[in-house]
Amino acid sequence: MYHLVIQRHTAPLSQDNLDHLCHIAAPISLEKFADDHGPNRGHNGARLRDIRSAGPGMRRALDAYCREHHIDWAIVPAGLHLGDFKLLAMDMDSTLINIETVDEIGAAVGKKDEIAAITAAAMRGEIADYATSLRQRVALLSRVPLASLDKLYTDTLRLNSGAETLLAAAKAAGLKTQLVTGGFTHFTDRLKQRLGFDRVAANVLGVKGEALDGTLIGDIIDGEAKKKAVLAFCDDLGCDPGEVLVIGDGANDLPMMNAVGFSVAYHAKPKVREAATAAIDHGGLDSLLHWFE
Repeated sequence: MYHLVIQRHTAPLSQDNLDHLCHIAAPISLEKFADDHGPNRGHNGARLRDIRSAGPGMRRALDAYCREHHIDWAIVPAGLHLGDFKLLAMDMDSTLINIETVDEIGAAVGKKDEIAAITAAAMRGEIADYATSLRQRVALLSRVPLASLDKLYTDTLRLNSGAETLLAAAKAAGLKTQLVTGGFTHFTDRLKQRLGFDRVAANVLGVKGEALDGTLIGDIIDGEAKKKAVLAFCDDLGCDPGEVLVIGDGANDLPMMNAVGFSVAYHAKPKVREAATAAIDHGGLDSLLHWFE
């Protein structure tokens, strides 16, 4: 059996919302809850228990209605607990944090728009060779002072809503945590220390003196490398890929999302949203804590 979890983050769920979604899903019972996590505290959700089906027809109907009414929804197996997972792995740029770091570094040399256009195409899945696209973008960062990266971390980079609550809950439930990103160690090193990630995979920027030299050092962390990093950690933990929860937003997250038991598209590109187990389009990262029993 499955449960349907619905959450509205901009306003409480109305009775009309609940009636319509019950008509689509035909649950055995319904229980309301108030979101008690992070900045969304007080906004309402509901768990529709033992729904009649989880087929594509019902999913299309749910998606159409929920998109129109700005409602997040997820269909999850009944009885699934957060602690049933062994590993939480997540992307960094636009998933854990609010920016695409390579784009913002480009702003320091007046090339943000040029770089951002390449990034957006790569995240939509329009560029097949992610590694080449990343090298193209990094080449444009030559001579950016390291001080600009420090300032970016301090002044611009912010955690997305609910990130700290989600990670704390995952650790409390016994999960290991992993940051897997096409971003850069200049930022992940600090985030690992700040948030306590157990393992990190990220790209290394080449440096000459006190500035970037426009190169990358070592292997590129692209989509396949992300998948390999997650599965390697899973293997080290002695867990099955079905016991891994992955969160991402871009096309380069699809390999690792498709390789595990439960994937979450966070404010994601359409191609990623369609492939994920569930999606968060409106709420914070901690929204998913309500999906599990």
